Amino acid sequence: MSNLTDKIASKYLGKKVEGSVEYNPQFLVAIPRCENRRQYDIEDNNLPFSGADVWHAYEFSTLTANGIPLTRLLKLKYNCNSEYLVESKSLKLYLNSFNMTRQGETIEDCLKICKELIEKDLSEKLQTKVEINFLDNSAKRVEIFEDFENLTEIIDEKNLKIEIFKEAPELLQVEQTACEKIYKLTFDSLRSNCRVTHQPDFGDIFIYYKSSKHILEESLVKYLSSFRSEFHFHEECCEMIFKRLYDILDAEDELLICALYTRRGGIGICPCRYSRNLTGEMVSDLFNLASYTRYGIKQ
Repeated sequence: MSNLTDKIASKYLGKKVEGSVEYNPQFLVAIPRCENRRQYDIEDNNLPFSGADVWHAYEFSTLTANGIPLTRLLKLKYNCNSEYLVESKSLKLYLNSFNMTRQGETIEDCLKICKELIEKDLSEKLQTKVEINFLDNSAKRVEIFEDFENLTEIIDEKNLKIEIFKEAPELLQVEQTACEKIYKLTFDSLRSNCRVTHQPDFGDIFIYYKSSKHILEESLVKYLSSFRSEFHFHEECCEMIFKRLYDILDAEDELLICALYTRRGGIGICPCRYSRNLTGEMVSDLFNLASYTRYGIKQ
């Protein structure tokens, strides 16, 4: 991490911070994406992928003008081509500042005001369009990961030995096949660590690719396991994995990476990256996700 990014990201992380009982957009902190992308030859003006970062704040709460408490699951989304990402603790502090803020004569009015404020504040801070929605049990459910095979159930675990736990792309191995094939794989033991606090983050990763090259599953497990001692933000891990696989596949191949992390501190982050030639129902469904599949909720 560069000194600049370290300074920005450390404003709240790892520190005791007094929150606010009233709405306060000054908590928000933006972190430039370019610092980490340079390490993997990803150029902001020539991204090899499309995608978005989808966040879920499970504990958003506020009050109507009459003091009626509301608690909702807040879904937040912005494009991965934005110059900045939002720092997670700053977002939590900002959202918590709504806890005792009264606004709106009705529940509907209150949520409408909150939506407009949050979209405005985040869009201005990140200098990109940010969309937020409040979700309830009536949210449309989509099940796009049902037919993904779990890598740990495919491999020969008795004969697989893993010894490298720092990101090592040289572990990846491919073989040429006779024809193009679609692969849908998931790994439910992704683990990395926060760049600033060094606290562990756990998640499920979903990999879709269409290619005449076959990434050997055991090598993929070794590579994904090598993140266990890495220190990166969720979005960075997703982009690193995409770039490493993108580099060993052919340019015209389809590739999609979706990392569904377990929520920590009431907020979960779900970054998705996919090759520009990938379109269709899977891509649109990705951004209808309302909650993590690891909780058994496929929305």
